[in-house]
Amino acid sequence: MSEVKISAATRTEFGKGAARRIRREDKVPGVLYGHGSDPLHLTLPGHDLLMALRTPNVLIALDIDGKTNELAIPKSVQRDPLKGFLEHVDLLLVKRGERVNVDIYVHTEGELAPGGFLLEHVLNALPVEAEATHIPESVTVSVEGLAAGDSILAKDITLPKGTTLAVEEDAVVLQVLAAQAEEASEGEEAEGEEAAEA
Repeated sequence: MSEVKISAATRTEFGKGAARRIRREDKVPGVLYGHGSDPLHLTLPGHDLLMALRTPNVLIALDIDGKTNELAIPKSVQRDPLKGFLEHVDLLLVKRGERVNVDIYVHTEGELAPGGFLLEHVLNALPVEAEATHIPESVTVSVEGLAAGDSILAKDITLPKGTTLAVEEDAVVLQVLAAQAEEASEGEEAEGEEAAEA
């Protein structure tokens, strides 16, 4: 679990105009909330935040106005749909030793059994509970030799020490499907014949 230090400043201006001014300065408006405290509105350095968010579930050590140090994890990130730059970030305040619920990415390794099978990610991310300063970035699952009808359940995935499932044990995470290409092409031919008769 990587911890990234970022300097932030509290902000008193709100609204779209203020947010646009902040973004023009290559900064990002954000909100820090949690532990029953009032939301704290912040301005964060755009480039530093963008680099930090490349790590899933990154732990951010915030230096706020050079006076306060807080730990936070990203809870919601808004990006410009066309240009991809950061528009706003919600950060959740966490404490060392505290357990938090997060989603971690599921990576696969290995080859499916021969036969043109398809691997479906029923859950792209696995909900888990982990200590705030030891959140795993991802888990890796072997799909070696799996064939149609095979599936991997949440309970089948080996989690890092100190991490527990935050989803039903029998939840399907990955499943292998038979390829449907031939049936689809036959159906398309039948539709084409019907169209020609009409």
